[in-house]
Amino acid sequence: MEKMIYQVEDRPKTRDLVVGVFQQILGSLAATILVPILIGLGTHISPAILGCGLGTIVYIIITKKKSPVLLSSNFSFISALVVAYEGAGFLGIILGGLMAGLVYIALSIIVKLAGTKWIEKVFPPVIIGPVVALIGLTLSISAVSDLISASGYSGDLGNYSPYNLVALFCGLVTFFVVVICAVQNRNKFIQTAPFLFGVIAGYLTSLIFSIFGYVFDQPYLKIIDFSPVVENFKNISFTSFINFPHVALYETIKSISEGTASLTGLAVLEIAIAFIPISLVGFSEHVADHKNLGSIIGRDLIQDEPGLSRTLMGDGVGSIVGTVFGICPNTTYGEAIGCVAITKNGSTITLFFTAVAMILLSFFSPLIAALRTIPSCVIGGMCLVLYGYIAVSGFKMLKHVNFNENKNLYTLSVILVAGVGGLSLQIPYKFELAEEGTNFYYASKYITMSSIAVALLLGLATYAICRAVEKHNIPEVVENNDNQ
Repeated sequence: MEKMIYQVEDRPKTRDLVVGVFQQILGSLAATILVPILIGLGTHISPAILGCGLGTIVYIIITKKKSPVLLSSNFSFISALVVAYEGAGFLGIILGGLMAGLVYIALSIIVKLAGTKWIEKVFPPVIIGPVVALIGLTLSISAVSDLISASGYSGDLGNYSPYNLVALFCGLVTFFVVVICAVQNRNKFIQTAPFLFGVIAGYLTSLIFSIFGYVFDQPYLKIIDFSPVVENFKNISFTSFINFPHVALYETIKSISEGTASLTGLAVLEIAIAFIPISLVGFSEHVADHKNLGSIIGRDLIQDEPGLSRTLMGDGVGSIVGTVFGICPNTTYGEAIGCVAITKNGSTITLFFTAVAMILLSFFSPLIAALRTIPSCVIGGMCLVLYGYIAVSGFKMLKHVNFNENKNLYTLSVILVAGVGGLSLQIPYKFELAEEGTNFYYASKYITMSSIAVALLLGLATYAICRAVEKHNIPEVVENNDNQ
């Protein structure tokens, strides 16, 4: 563990505090706004940002300011959120977020009463480590896709490839500036602000190419998409500057008043099937994140302060708040943990002001519009560092695992192959008649469990089976060998 510049209870200098907040926002913003886009609610980006801020403040309070991490949109619930929205609209989303939060709260109470020893047996490093690594590895697909994309051109590509070499160059400028700033030690300010300087360098490089692209109408050079700013000020009004985020609670009340909200027993069952299993899988990710964060700041967040019971409670209540006053359940963000590791700023005060800034940001239309102009290739350059760090931190958890033991070898094998191979699980829950006059039915709706969740469940099953078989093995006879 490298020495932290700012520990949990430290208050950074004003300059370092501002930079730290900005970097946390940059590191987490892309993923935060992506979840509502992926579930078909792209106009509800502001609520996602608001939910991130409110959920994080709740988490910090419950964990007694002892755990420096940001809570934000949970990718694991994307398919579940689609099921909830299709079945009952925003009311379904709130119900799903409530169910997810209650699972965490229930687990928090169990940990409080039964302790954490059972977790070490059920979730050993050989399971937690590769699952954390998979989070980074699976996200890497998104990072690479962003890295080669020009945000300023969204027209019909026809026979042309979306691969953009100029965008790749701008993304790599971002990446290498981040790396150089983090590695050098001559200037501590630069060392604690690698993402700030990386984004500035990447954005300026993109801007140079984009100017030529728009002036000479060359789509290949249009790296930056300025339309968010243009649309925001197209018709000047109060909402061009301050706009209220249409949170899930607001949309639900609106739909109830209009008489369009409905919630059937089948919809409740569908939402429960969609959210509860994923919440249980998210529990292991929560444990892994806090073990990872603890190793970075040199403190045991599971056994000591704040303790797993409090972090689970904070995550659960934070998810409920993030859904009701936002748009989706929250989770502890690996990007935020990566920022803590790279910048060596583990101050909870930094995370608190990041949350406050996210809340203010959700109301401030021009700033949201400006942040949305950061090109995807620049985000991809940052994510090369962040997602890579998440993957490496997972593999570091395996350094004391003995792979001469078959149970460890087979457990790791199934987790990595299933996760990297993308083995998702599609559970059909609605069937329709394929053609009149036939008895052939097809599954028209599925609940999809992500490849990470499936890999985790397979890993848990493999490890448990191997341990059970080992208990019934015949003890090996160790022969003495004088020549050894």
